Amino acid sequence: MNRPRRARVAGWHTALSTFRCAVLPLAVPAACFVCGLATGRVLQRRAQQERETVPASRQIVHHANEAIISADLANTIVMANPAAAALFGTSVDQMVGSGLERYIEAPDGVDESVAGNMAEGVPDGPADYFRAGSGRAGRRATDYAVTGLHADGSRFRLEGSISRANTGAPFYTVIMRDVSERQRVQDQLSRSHDQLRQLSAALQTIREEERTHIARELHDDLGQLLASLRMDLNLLQHTAGTPSDSLRLMNGMEQNLLTAITSLRRIATNLRPRALDEGGLYFALQGLRDDFVERYGIPCSLLADEAELRLDDAASTAIFRIVQEALTNIARHADADSVTMNLFRLNSELLVTIRDDGRGIRPEDMEKAESLGLIGMRERVWAMHGDIVIGAEEPSGTRIDIVLPVAGHLV
Repeated sequence: MNRPRRARVAGWHTALSTFRCAVLPLAVPAACFVCGLATGRVLQRRAQQERETVPASRQIVHHANEAIISADLANTIVMANPAAAALFGTSVDQMVGSGLERYIEAPDGVDESVAGNMAEGVPDGPADYFRAGSGRAGRRATDYAVTGLHADGSRFRLEGSISRANTGAPFYTVIMRDVSERQRVQDQLSRSHDQLRQLSAALQTIREEERTHIARELHDDLGQLLASLRMDLNLLQHTAGTPSDSLRLMNGMEQNLLTAITSLRRIATNLRPRALDEGGLYFALQGLRDDFVERYGIPCSLLADEAELRLDDAASTAIFRIVQEALTNIARHADADSVTMNLFRLNSELLVTIRDDGRGIRPEDMEKAESLGLIGMRERVWAMHGDIVIGAEEPSGTRIDIVLPVAGHLV
């Protein structure tokens, strides 16, 4: 064998690499080949990098703040970092070799699922814990909400991300986060939200009761007093021998009384329409429509069946206020030429649709903090466990769709 010689060749990424090689002449029929046996420094460098990568990856997992475990297809934990051990109140040595079910609560049916997968030759192992009976959590498709089992026997909420590695023996790696505190805060916010809605509904009820009381007081007491004064004044006007100057004064007083009576009726109606008590929701909406047309000069049609609107006082008042607020918003902001109101019952639900052909509501208009009218409409709808959708119509205008369950409000 000839002595080794040095050769420089272009390696990967155009880098120059030095090889030690031995050149051997081989004689074969009709040809002569030179075979080089080489061990390259590039190959040595790559092997060294691969050897260093595994310890580095283990160090990253070991020092990670999030709990990380790996389990094989038989649900046996083959790796756990200190954060995982701390999360479950145990040690890494105790976790490794244990079954996954010792630390993560198995969803219903997971045993049958695992057995079926094993029988079919397609075991899925830990994936069954994060699929069958578990719910999605977080924004990523791989995030699932599961229940953790602490060493002291307590349960707590976990959010886990699972991925499968197929290099060598296949296994799953799970990254877990304790979301108990986040869940507690979310539950508390949800309870507070429900309590605020209940408070809002109670305040609405109290306000309606106060309005009803004030409206009746105005109508029964002050209204009757003004009517009595007008009758007395009318008698004086027709008394013989009344001076002309006094008659002129009395005529002026009568006009003022008529104005006061009209204003009183309007105020009392705004507080509590008598039609709600005397005729029901259908007639109250008719009066509301007529008043809207007279006051704002905007044509408004009402499509409804009186029989379908026979509801109890609470539902009738809420629906009347919702429609009233919608018409008020149209008059103030829509710049509309016409309005259509459609109310009909479908099974146990009342469907309310209000359309106008105005400029159309913008999304930013609905998000304004000062949009108290829209907020009030939503609160009344939600208090009845209904749904409301407000949006712009094409080519112009605004549409309000409301669905209200009225099965418990029929009379």
